[in-house]
Amino acid sequence: MGAVVTGLRLATDKDTGVAVVTLDRPHRLNAVDLEMRDELVAVWRELRFDDSVRAVVLTGAGERAFCTGLDRDAEVPQPNSPYMADDPLLHLGPKSNDLWKPVIAAVNGMACGGAFYLLGECDFLIADPNATFFDPHTTYGMVSAYESVLMAQVMPHGEAARLALMGTAERLSAQRAHGIGLVTELTEPGGSLAAATAAASVIAGYPTQGVQGTVRALWAAKEAAVRQGFAQAPHLVSLGNLPPARQAELFRSRQPEFRLR
Repeated sequence: MGAVVTGLRLATDKDTGVAVVTLDRPHRLNAVDLEMRDELVAVWRELRFDDSVRAVVLTGAGERAFCTGLDRDAEVPQPNSPYMADDPLLHLGPKSNDLWKPVIAAVNGMACGGAFYLLGECDFLIADPNATFFDPHTTYGMVSAYESVLMAQVMPHGEAARLALMGTAERLSAQRAHGIGLVTELTEPGGSLAAATAAASVIAGYPTQGVQGTVRALWAAKEAAVRQGFAQAPHLVSLGNLPPARQAELFRSRQPEFRLR
């Protein structure tokens, strides 16, 4: 059975118990606009009540990108106060929506910036060899205050720091990501979705209560650190972000060259 919503596809297999959620805006490199954000939140919450779905795969449409974060054309109103900042993607991921079913990411192409809200709340990652990871915030005069906190939970501190601080000058290759444990399996070209679906099918075949309890226990091991880091984030963003016009100027003047490591 399949369902189509704007910018998102949901397909469920009642026989295997696996749902595949596809970010489906390849013309925008699967960047998340506010409508797609709301749809994704609704899908996570829908899956909480669908007992026929016992494991989930998250992927991106097309070959160029898994997700490139927030769509730069999205208009996000902000309170006129240094004490309040609204992050449009803060509650984008499955754990933020109280979904304690296993979610496996199949990463193809670029995964950057706001994509880490999703990847940081997946239980493990499987990647195509063309997958790359980078965080553009610092290049454009922005503080990486949420994404870096999530990445620091799933990779060594030095790697998370380098990813956040080097901006667009570097991209982490799938091979390096696999070497440091961010990616658990590196497939043949085009194979990440099939591999993630196969793993999800195995997990979906196990007793549900034990699986969901394990997902919850693993997240409990790091959620305190995430919560503490996020508590500082609004103030750091208010203090450190350049004005939007200056950010846009830096974005327009960006250099296309980068080092792949």
